[in-house]
Order: sequence, then structure tokens, then C-alpha cells
Amino acid sequence: MAHITSSVEYAIHCLLYLVGSGDTPLSSRDLAELQGVSPSFLAKIFPRLEKAGIVAASEGVRGGYVLARPAEAVTFLDVVDAVEGDKKLFDCQEIRGRCALFEGDPPGWATKGVCGIHAVMLSAEKAMRDSLARTTLADVAAGFGRKAPKSFYADLSDWMDGRIRARASPRRARPEEGAG
Repeated sequence: MAHITSSVEYAIHCLLYLVGSGDTPLSSRDLAELQGVSPSFLAKIFPRLEKAGIVAASEGVRGGYVLARPAEAVTFLDVVDAVEGDKKLFDCQEIRGRCALFEGDPPGWATKGVCGIHAVMLSAEKAMRDSLARTTLADVAAGFGRKAPKSFYADLSDWMDGRIRARASPRRARPEEGAG
């Protein structure tokens, strides 16, 4: 798990909107506009989430994405691994064996066992992965639900419904507006 990029943050925000939408599919294009990000940016993220079994896609004017499993069954680690891949936090270069004093032939004591620096990094990575694995979309959605006023959800639903109606109108219907 390398540096966690903004792709993970946007993915989690999108997934939280999907938690709130229930069985109503939301288009990645609408989610992008809602968050002020390029639709092409999210269009690269959603296939990864779909491949990981986190979201499911549906086509058509009312198409988009829904959660493929309950929010309680999707951890932050699932999302990080889906978006970023299962990359290591630290890539040990075994620098300890390159000391100039060893003249290219390090003694066994210098390279025996796991590098002390690498051991600390492995421990940190494990702690982070364990924490991400304990936190689900449902956990964070519940906290947000206590924070946001009920009017926010009504406004969000109205905004999304307006987007769907606009796509469904004969003048604006575009066949390429399926899940994306």
C-alpha cells in the first residue's frame, strides 16, 4: 500500500453517496459533478471498484452504480486495495549492506534477519491495514448521518432526480450515459 492518493478519498465519498441512495443507481458522471471533479477521473475509479465486487453497474438512462454488498461488508481496506492495489507501504532497498566500510562484501551480521528499519515499517503497515480493515462504509455513513441535517438528503435526492430526468428527456438523451 503506497501513498494513499486522492482517488481513494473520492472513491469513498462516492461510495458513501451510494450508501445513502439505497437501491437507486447513481451515475459516476453525476457523482463527479456533485463533488466538483472530472467525470473521466471517476470513470477510472469505478471499474476498479466493480472488479473488486464493491459496486455493481447498470446501463441505461436510469443506470449507474449501486453497492454490490452491504455497507457493513465494505471496509476502507477493501476500497484502498481496489483503487490503489495491494502495494507495500515501504520498499526496503537493503541499504545496510552497501556501507562503504564493507567494500562491497558486507559481513553476515550486517545483513542478518529483517532490517530494523524495514521491521518498523512492516509493523506500521500492519497497524494501518488492521485499522482500515476494522472501519466500514456503514461506520462512517452512520457518523455522517448524525452530522448532516435531514434536508441535505432531500436536497441530494432532488438533485439526483433532476439529473436523471434531464437525461431521460428526448432532447438530452445520450446513449453513452450508462453506468459512467
